[in-house]
Amino acid sequence: MTAAADVAERSWLQVAQALFRDRPIIPLTALLAILVVVIELGSPGIVSPSWAGVILRTAVPLAILAGCQTLAMLTGGIDLSVGAIASMAGFVTATLVNSPGGVAEGIAVSLTAAALAGLVTGIGVGVFRVHPLIVTLGMSFIVLGLANVWQLQSIQTGAGVPDILRTVGSGTVMGVVPNSILVFVPVVLFILVTLRRTGYGRLLYAVGDNPVAARLSGARSWQVLTVLYVISALLAGIAGLVLSGLTNTASVTLAESSVLPSVAAAVIGGTSIFGGRGGYGGTVIGALILTVLSALLTVLGLPEPTRQIVFGAIIVAVAAAYTRVTGET
Repeated sequence: MTAAADVAERSWLQVAQALFRDRPIIPLTALLAILVVVIELGSPGIVSPSWAGVILRTAVPLAILAGCQTLAMLTGGIDLSVGAIASMAGFVTATLVNSPGGVAEGIAVSLTAAALAGLVTGIGVGVFRVHPLIVTLGMSFIVLGLANVWQLQSIQTGAGVPDILRTVGSGTVMGVVPNSILVFVPVVLFILVTLRRTGYGRLLYAVGDNPVAARLSGARSWQVLTVLYVISALLAGIAGLVLSGLTNTASVTLAESSVLPSVAAAVIGGTSIFGGRGGYGGTVIGALILTVLSALLTVLGLPEPTRQIVFGAIIVAVAAAYTRVTGET
């Protein structure tokens, strides 16, 4: 009887491992549904189309930043500069509202600056082979410092967030569908198509799974990594523009608090921190889970310090459970 129970337990564990590795969206969607049910039980009537619209609107910037982490983590890296780059993009755009080129010039300048930051990061990681954690951390300080210099030198610091960004970031259609979906859907399609349908996507997985074998097969890892961090920086810049519109705030530290949640969303979504395995679909669900979880803790009326402790503990527990089930070490 004990042997049969042991066999049954091993069989269940193998099924769970296969599910989390190959189809993480299924258990993650179930977890998301459970959280929605719990929040409805905690505050009956709160779950509604308008509530769903608020959750989606809040989750979009986080999901885009988590996309940056997903791409980086597939190669065994991480991007800690996304918060500074996102903040810089929103702030620079706001300071250039009254420039001759208006909002278009501000967006162009901010995204160009983001791309340059990503290029420098990519060269540091890909060409000079410095660990991504060190390079991206250093780049975050550089971008923050330059943003502060720009703030001191800029004449127009009080222009505020442009109306078009507020419309995109916080506006909705019929009070339910957020306008930011117009930005988010192309981002999702770009990442999914890149990972699943292009040679570059296959190279990302190859470099993360076995960099030595990828190099021996002819893949130029430095080029893959350089392009990766440019893409990540551009996505971070886009996330910063959406976030500034959502919060109606232009600050050089606007997105800093979203860096670690973006990493957590990618990990919860099934992307391996060791590289070579993962995808963006699970990351999007992971961002939604974190957003609903934050809303749940607010509904429960917990003090802010307690919410932070519980939020962090749950993230660690979920990530540890994923690691245990999938057998990662």
